[in-house]
Amino acid sequence: MAIVRRGFVDFPDGQVHYRQSGEGGPAPLVMLHASPGSSKMIEKVIAAMGDSRWVIAPDTLGNGDSMPPEGDTPEIADYAAAVIGTMDRLDLQAVDLYGTHTGARMATEIALAYPGRVRKVILDGFGLYTPDDLDEILKIYAPEVVPDQIGGHVMWAWHFIRDQYIYFPWFKKQKENRVPIDLPSADFLQIKFVEVLKGLTTYHKSYRAAFRYSMADQVPKITQPTMITFGETDLVYPVFEAASKLLPGADCRSLPGVTTPEDLDETASAFAAFLDA
Repeated sequence: MAIVRRGFVDFPDGQVHYRQSGEGGPAPLVMLHASPGSSKMIEKVIAAMGDSRWVIAPDTLGNGDSMPPEGDTPEIADYAAAVIGTMDRLDLQAVDLYGTHTGARMATEIALAYPGRVRKVILDGFGLYTPDDLDEILKIYAPEVVPDQIGGHVMWAWHFIRDQYIYFPWFKKQKENRVPIDLPSADFLQIKFVEVLKGLTTYHKSYRAAFRYSMADQVPKITQPTMITFGETDLVYPVFEAASKLLPGADCRSLPGVTTPEDLDETASAFAAFLDA
């Protein structure tokens, strides 16, 4: 797989951090990660896709090593504008877009608001929430966290990350909310824990913006060639059938994810075949 390197671009109020790999290809591929965390969480896919093209994966505002967004209640449109700003500073014109979970919402908004900058779109796993779901989720799912002198925020962050792989939503710790996947390794949880701690006081802003952004309303408006894909072990996989009906003509498929080298190869090959077609 291609080597993954890191860099920063300058903005008037700070910097956006990004990972990159590869070179060439039919168009640069911009990859947008899920919340919580950073582009570190999709590093294996960045490397795999870098075998056949140039890949750029920014940490979205307020996550990882990127600067925080402005204001208390930024929306997905603000995060999309920051991605376009990053593209401008890297001299990227028309690109392919990949987004997973929160990143899929940002990718959707970029495709709609900046259609001339987007060639193809991959939307990888995204929730579809009812108004009743949202009322509860917005209040509880992504709380604002403030560090304290006894380190309670550190323990909270570890359990927040771990419990997302045990229950969905993570705060409903009942048998019926158990998820049918294995708990990730301690090494993986440690990596994600560190990335979340970097943006601990601002991570909730992108999360809440994502929940407020209706994919059911916006995805049907996309005009670029689009792949809608869900990993078979994804927590939101149960809505794959409903999501696949949002955009007639989209290439919709379930994929094995990236847990094993074989799964990663199958998933990356499917992405590359769609982008190269």
